[in-house]
Amino acid sequence: MEKLLAPKRFSLILTIPFLITVWLSTSYTPPAKLPNIIYIYADDMGYAELGCYGQQKIKTPNLDQIAREGIRFTQHYTSTPVCAPARCMLMTGKHGGHSYIRGNYEMGGFPDSLEGGQMPLYPGAFTVGKMLQQSGYKTACIGKWGMGMANTTGNPNEQGFDYFYGYLDQKQAHNFYPTHLWENGKWDKLDNPVINVHKKLTPETATPEAFAYFRGKDYAIDKMAQKAQAFVKSTKDRPFFLYLPFTVPHASLQAPESAVNEYIGKFDDTPYLGQKSYASTPYPRATYAGMITYMDKQIGTLMQLLKDLKLDDNTIVMFSSDNGATFNGGVEAAYFNSVGKLRGLKMDVYEGGIREPMLARWPGKIKAGQVTDHVSVQFDLLATLAELVGYRQPFKTDGISFLPTLLGKPQKKHDFIYWEFPEKGGQLAVRIGNWKGVKTDVRKNRKASWELYDLSKDESETTNVAAQHPDLVKQFDAIVQREHVPSHINEWEIVNPKVTAGGM
Repeated sequence: MEKLLAPKRFSLILTIPFLITVWLSTSYTPPAKLPNIIYIYADDMGYAELGCYGQQKIKTPNLDQIAREGIRFTQHYTSTPVCAPARCMLMTGKHGGHSYIRGNYEMGGFPDSLEGGQMPLYPGAFTVGKMLQQSGYKTACIGKWGMGMANTTGNPNEQGFDYFYGYLDQKQAHNFYPTHLWENGKWDKLDNPVINVHKKLTPETATPEAFAYFRGKDYAIDKMAQKAQAFVKSTKDRPFFLYLPFTVPHASLQAPESAVNEYIGKFDDTPYLGQKSYASTPYPRATYAGMITYMDKQIGTLMQLLKDLKLDDNTIVMFSSDNGATFNGGVEAAYFNSVGKLRGLKMDVYEGGIREPMLARWPGKIKAGQVTDHVSVQFDLLATLAELVGYRQPFKTDGISFLPTLLGKPQKKHDFIYWEFPEKGGQLAVRIGNWKGVKTDVRKNRKASWELYDLSKDESETTNVAAQHPDLVKQFDAIVQREHVPSHINEWEIVNPKVTAGGM
């Protein structure tokens, strides 16, 4: 089949003409034996949903152990507060003003017959996977991709991954019991019936049989975990990179009965009947908590495998999430205090939508029990791993390696961090030191006023002090004008909509 790039409505940009400086430390020498790298990426996990970040209701013992045995970041950010663009920026090292994918551009529909995925990544993109392939790594992506189907230029097997297993289309990932997952461009048929997870129930139809409709036999997280373990076993004798973007705790609320039973009776649960879309469940709170604990157990099994194979000391494991906790599908972020004291949720550029948990563990290299307030962002990952493996070929990124922080060495800081998000009315944010500027409803009013918060005193972003600091407001405007490159589709152009999309 001919490769598909994207709809006819927009054009391809093979290169983006902006200059980005790559900063790599000169004091670090890569080890003679390259370390294995595992990067685990949760989906819609709030900043405070792990025990090591203060969570009281949900058990995450294995991730908490990673924190105790490594380093925990308190000011780590996603590149943008929604799925597909966050993954693109993570993999390509670009912020929202430079990234090729800036929003959830959906193609196709929910049924299998209409599966079309999201905006495909362009051919020749320089990704974390490609950089590590060039450095001698065997690479795998197991989980949710969201950057193009197998018959497009976004095929993960052509974007730096020797092996792919999971969801190509993130709409399909709304269902944890799908009819199939994808393995290197082919269907892996699962023992599940067709389930319309957005089917709603009523109080009259909410019978045990009706709730059972949303359960199958093959749970996607089990399949991902099994494939991840198989990949590690098969590549144990050479350096490997495992990118593991699990789909927990993104709605739908679906989990094996054993996972839900662990929490039944611990919360005052009221059945969720699909009012805010996604699968209905008689125990939404128990299911949500059970999903997170179930993923934590899979991570624990993977960590034990590293020990069993004697790979533990030579493997760096990192964990983060793509954006803040969600607001739909029966999820109750307030009940679980999912984002702590932070303001906002998924799709917000306030702290609750973009500040993420971040853990890293590497025995003998990362000192145990550390907590860092280094301000970092996920588009730093490309530069970080490039420094880790000693990759010295020139490449473009908006990121700065945070490897020095991991290793306890002097760390270069960002002069600023820039967010540009075209959804939910269009939003901008800039962080300079402890100052955070936020602008919302940009699509309606590009001249809308900036909000300004001092995060050192006001982490909850409650007191707007923009009127007292006009100099900072001017800096924010200048950063937006300097950092924004016009998008190649009109829907994402919020900074300069009069510019023809795709043109410079």
